[in-house]
Amino acid sequence: MFGYADLVAAGREPWNGVRNYQARNVLRQMRAGDLGLFYHSNARPAGIAGVLRVTREAWPDNLQFDPASPFYDPKSDPASPRWSMVEVEAVAAFPAVLPLARLRELSEWADSPLLRKGTRLSVLPVSPGQFRAALEAAGLDPAAF
Repeated sequence: MFGYADLVAAGREPWNGVRNYQARNVLRQMRAGDLGLFYHSNARPAGIAGVLRVTREAWPDNLQFDPASPFYDPKSDPASPRWSMVEVEAVAAFPAVLPLARLRELSEWADSPLLRKGTRLSVLPVSPGQFRAALEAAGLDPAAF
């Protein structure tokens, strides 16, 4: 629904609509300046499309309180919101999407939740080694980041 090219066009964008507690907890651990990988999950091929940077740390997701939104949560209390979002910006597009099949070949990614069957989280932690390996596999210099 929202690809890396959309993030480039937007400049900065809130990452809202996350409705999984594990993924929400990862969002809440992100800090301004953290780098991440933007993964296209609903694409052919699925894979990493680029690098992003967190520009604003977690705050309450506005969509949880909007009855017109598909992400509305009537049980979320404004005094103690259930859901969070962060703001991100595009840093660098990969020359081509780094496909999931290629990630499976990288030893650094062997223990990634992304490669486990049944994992459907939209936000996952990435180790520094996995980040470096993905950049190198995409043909980017990790020292530039």
